[in-house]
Amino acid sequence: MDDKKSADTRARILRTALDLFAERGYTNTSMQEIATRLEITKPTVFYHFPSKAILLATLCEPLTEDLEEVIVAAEAEEDLARARRDLIEGTLDVYIRHRRVLRLLLHDLTLLSHDHSFRRLVALVQRSHKVFSGPEEDVTVRIRGVQIFAMLSDPVMFFDDLPVERLRAEILAGVWALIDGVEAQFGRAAPAPAPARPARRRAGRPSVMDAAKAARAREMYATGAHSVGDIAARLGVSRATVYRHLDDDAPS
Repeated sequence: MDDKKSADTRARILRTALDLFAERGYTNTSMQEIATRLEITKPTVFYHFPSKAILLATLCEPLTEDLEEVIVAAEAEEDLARARRDLIEGTLDVYIRHRRVLRLLLHDLTLLSHDHSFRRLVALVQRSHKVFSGPEEDVTVRIRGVQIFAMLSDPVMFFDDLPVERLRAEILAGVWALIDGVEAQFGRAAPAPAPARPARRRAGRPSVMDAAKAARAREMYATGAHSVGDIAARLGVSRATVYRHLDDDAPS
């Protein structure tokens, strides 16, 4: 199979699977239905994704990778108030960027409770709660942290028809009201919202690739001999960056 054609087919399968999962639910969608909508054979779908669970995990990878990057950056911040603000804004931006996948996971909450992708997302959210609480063990702080992160995900899920900027502003307005009260109560007034700034990335892992690297990433991925993690390590970028570039040449 031609490498470029293989990469294009893989990207089309991912997009179509997400469309069908959104329409019918993950459990109610079969690999045959994905193949039928794409007008390809079911063995072709299985060639790229040996199981539906692997297909779902691939769809979820950019969401979890981006969220982990936000958490790592917040963990490295020495000022707790700033770490909280960066964590909240960064998490919200990730949720908005990947809102369709997030909605899929949360809508199929009970059905996906045994899925690795969902368990990983839950683990990352729990890690965010710990970063928010910091060294403070007071139950009020811990509960407010859990409430705040629920305030980030739920509106993204339920207000999908709202323009992104309005949605983001409304969510943050509610969050700041709650977090300011928490930090005032414990003697750490929150700083004023900082101007928008680029997302912080792990050192040595740039968030963009030039055209040559992007083409190389797609070539390596299409061979099936390299994992996304392997490609990211070889090219010196994050796995989330590799995933974003895999679709660059895919038809819309």
